[in-house]
Amino acid sequence: MASALDGLRVLEVGELVSAPYATKLLADLGADVVKIEPPAGDRARRRGPFPGGMPHPEKSGLFLYLNTNKRGIVLDLTTPAGHAALERLAERADLLVHNVHPRDMAASGLDYERLSARNPRLVVTSIAPFGLSGPHAGWRGTDVVTWSAGGVAALNGVPGEPDLPPLKTFGDQSGFQAALTAAVGSLGALLARIKRGRGEHVEVSTQECVATILELTFEYWPYTQLVASRLGQKPIQPLCFMECRDGWIFLCAIEEHQWERFVEIMGNPEWAGLELFTNRLARGANFDALQAFLQEWCRDQSVQELYEAAQRRRIPFAPVSTMGDLVASPHLRARGFFVTVDHPVAGTVTMPGAPYKLAATPWLLRRPAPCLGQHTAEVLAEAGLP
Repeated sequence: MASALDGLRVLEVGELVSAPYATKLLADLGADVVKIEPPAGDRARRRGPFPGGMPHPEKSGLFLYLNTNKRGIVLDLTTPAGHAALERLAERADLLVHNVHPRDMAASGLDYERLSARNPRLVVTSIAPFGLSGPHAGWRGTDVVTWSAGGVAALNGVPGEPDLPPLKTFGDQSGFQAALTAAVGSLGALLARIKRGRGEHVEVSTQECVATILELTFEYWPYTQLVASRLGQKPIQPLCFMECRDGWIFLCAIEEHQWERFVEIMGNPEWAGLELFTNRLARGANFDALQAFLQEWCRDQSVQELYEAAQRRRIPFAPVSTMGDLVASPHLRARGFFVTVDHPVAGTVTMPGAPYKLAATPWLLRRPAPCLGQHTAEVLAEAGLP
């Protein structure tokens, strides 16, 4: 069965998350992605996690996930021979995606004008911490830098405690955001190429990718002259997390009909009729007392049973899923979300599949992540190189 991006030839010069995930999204839809690694390999190979905690360059869970459906080659892009091979490969490609820092692009043979001169139809997508222009273009930044510079860390932390330090989320979330933007921008440029007959240079600023997902926090200033910050105690309740006997659940019963139905689930306890909890504003003002009652009751409940009881009554509760919960989820299993892939070194690996379903051109897991240099001879031979 044909895939959506069959025939699209993509080169990737990337490490860790942003460029590899952008090209993974394209490879999963059928694009022929050739991943170019330095002789030491992508740094993700050393990042892990590893089975049993034992580092191995072919067993990193991060690398195995980010690089399925790709072929992998090794080129030393610090040498003239590496530059020449890259140019030859780029002549045959539709798209080149990289996250090499702007200061290192020329030395790595990633000069857009030079590559475009050899292949005018080539689209080149460059992902950089702060973009390719502006006073910060030369600055370097890992995830904690770009996540903070993008404005999200200021909103994360202990609610109502602005004097405590901000927090970042787990993992390289700014890299994943930049990858999504890069994939969309690249496909847009490829579509425009049909009309223009030429490729173009797409640049992605990771800082700006983070800034674009801040919801409505920008409007606080022009609308109300307030700087958005971590919210303190909520004026309406219950809108909170509670610990059950087997995990955590999010309670949301702020409409009066929702609260009344939740009280029914709890068996109409006497305390629910106290004047302290007459309406949602009163429940918010007296949340310390309400929280104690709710926690005492929730501690004896099962997350799944409470969740299902609330769903039947149209109360928007939600279980707080752990990674183990997700892998064992009957719903996700029925949808075939998690997949297994056999890797020649790492063995059988379970990982997320695609979060979308195309009826006529479905996502397909065609090959595991490549071992270091696995397809070097094959890919270079296709380009007529030794």
